[in-house]
Amino acid sequence: VNSELHKGIKTIEFFHPLSNSLPGKILHELAAAITHAGEDPDVAVIILRSAGSATFCAGASFDELVAIQNEKEGLAFFSGFANVINAMRTCPRFIIGRIHGKCVGGGVGLAAAVDYAFATEAAQVQLSELAVGIGPFVVGPAIERKIGISGFSQLAIDASMWRNANWARRKGLFAEVYENTASMDEAIGRLSLSLSLSSPVAMAEMKKIFWEGTEHWDVLLPQRAAISGRLVLSEFTKNTLEMRSIN
Repeated sequence: VNSELHKGIKTIEFFHPLSNSLPGKILHELAAAITHAGEDPDVAVIILRSAGSATFCAGASFDELVAIQNEKEGLAFFSGFANVINAMRTCPRFIIGRIHGKCVGGGVGLAAAVDYAFATEAAQVQLSELAVGIGPFVVGPAIERKIGISGFSQLAIDASMWRNANWARRKGLFAEVYENTASMDEAIGRLSLSLSLSSPVAMAEMKKIFWEGTEHWDVLLPQRAAISGRLVLSEFTKNTLEMRSIN
């Protein structure tokens, strides 16, 4: 995770060589970077992005899922997603998402938890958790908040189905969709500059209003993490992960 501040605009970028997947270390660093940016008086707005030009985020680290041996380890891993979403939720700065490619699982959760998401036409979305016997429990509240229970259930139930960027825009997950990254980056630059010149107090108050009704997530998301932490130990999930590792 790398952070860069320029004229009030804080860019937070994460990277993993396996399609920008999210192991515990990156999740921890992401939560810390977002929290720190929210506490920095020199930061007016945050841009969240990932490196590379292919996948935006492949979700949970497959290697770490396979390595989980007990419920304590499962809770600790999935709590990483809970901590990132709660950091984004409570951060007093608006967070702009730059979604340049496919989003899977936890990646969809990140896209849902930003305050304003820009995407390219390559930004397909998929909640694949049920296919491996888990379920999008931790990221579910953020996704449901953004696209409603109907859209969330469609993604969660048909776990092998990719939805395109225009589907995500119609549902409200993405605010704007562009043909390519150059056009998207131009639009991000325009909005981030505008926000960097706006009242930080007014924006912080607006963000509180936008996230009203989520105060219980400090308790809810860890509870959801515990569900995922138990399910990842099931025979079904262990067998599915093993087969996928062989293939």
